[in-house]
Amino acid sequence: MKIDILNINGKATGNSVDLPDDVFGIEPNEHAVYLAVKSYLANQRQGTHKAKERGEIAGSTKKIKKQKGTGTARAGSIKNPMYRGGGRMFGPRPRKYTVKLNRKVSKLARQSAYAMKLKNGGFKVVEEFTFEKPQTKQYVGFLNNVEAGSSKTLFILNDYDQNVYLSSRNVPKAEVKHINEVSTYDILHANQVIVSAGAIDSLKKSMA
Repeated sequence: MKIDILNINGKATGNSVDLPDDVFGIEPNEHAVYLAVKSYLANQRQGTHKAKERGEIAGSTKKIKKQKGTGTARAGSIKNPMYRGGGRMFGPRPRKYTVKLNRKVSKLARQSAYAMKLKNGGFKVVEEFTFEKPQTKQYVGFLNNVEAGSSKTLFILNDYDQNVYLSSRNVPKAEVKHINEVSTYDILHANQVIVSAGAIDSLKKSMA
């Protein structure tokens, strides 16, 4: 499967690149994609939430009123959750939200995400380029040239380019990542996935 390579001006260079059929030509597995996105979002949670329970509240342990004869319920501590300033009943405790995902399922999910983007017309390949210095205007111009200026974009690089990365930081809904950092969620979250020509070879190796 071949796809034309665009230049920084959005014009066809006359060259093309072979996309691996075992990645872009498969029938997308929606369940694998669902599991990968679920795992990614769950793993973003820190799980450091904590509320103090009655045993952790600083306060007197003196019995606050006599046991009987008051006409109300018995009470033995000011730290009782029923009182203002008392501990919280069944409050949140630190926990891990990590969802394990098998390696083969993760690989299948990324393959499916790439196949979806290509099928929906949200996948482009551009030739390698760089900027002389970080400049947001240049990156915005590049996105407009490849008809991706107003949508969420993910630009995947084969080699880290600081000038390109810094140029994209102030652009809303634009993200630049190295090929090894891209997750299934990143691919699906973007409306347009733009890949540098050199990253295709790295993509083939990572999916082999």
